[in-house]
Amino acid sequence: MAEFGLTGGIGSGKSSVAERLVALGAGLVDADATVKALQRPGEAVFDAMVAHFGPEIVGDDGELDRPAIAAVVFNDEDQLKALNKIVHPAVRASMQEQRDDLARTHQVVILDIPLLVEGSSAYADLAGVIVVDVPIETAVQRLIDFRGFDEADARARISSQVSREERTKLADFVVDNSGDLDALDAQVTQCWEWIQGCLAEASGDQARDAVEKESEKD
Repeated sequence: MAEFGLTGGIGSGKSSVAERLVALGAGLVDADATVKALQRPGEAVFDAMVAHFGPEIVGDDGELDRPAIAAVVFNDEDQLKALNKIVHPAVRASMQEQRDDLARTHQVVILDIPLLVEGSSAYADLAGVIVVDVPIETAVQRLIDFRGFDEADARARISSQVSREERTKLADFVVDNSGDLDALDAQVTQCWEWIQGCLAEASGDQARDAVEKESEKD
């Protein structure tokens, strides 16, 4: 089994790439989905967040009011650190359980992690890093059109993340998602072929290592 990191800035279409890789046969561990699951009412993370930030982060439906918590932590470093202290250990533990489960059933596991670049040292053993990249203006327009952001908020969210250059510098494979869906399909197909090449190369390396060890015994 080999694990590949998948990352990209907000508005890049990273989830669309993840969906296509899963359709091709990959297992998926989605950091955002894991966070949302752990922040459901009744979960320990939800209770800890309400205890720290107060009932105002809970919506009328009893669910976490994500825009409310985002407004609290976006420009407050101390509150962001407090949130991360509550959420991150539980997310890491849950993701590790998912990784262990998928390792029993899949040759390829994709770790969909928005902040992979910022925490790259924690994932030093990945077989490769896939970065989904789009021009900033494309990301802004997508956030406005599909996620209801106003332009100022979209630009602020993008500028708060690491730059395109920092992401692509870490990449072993870049998926250019600036085109239409047909173009994205073609990009993901190329990415999958690259993944298969990585697997083949790793298998060859393991076979050579085994032969060398046997030779040393002789």
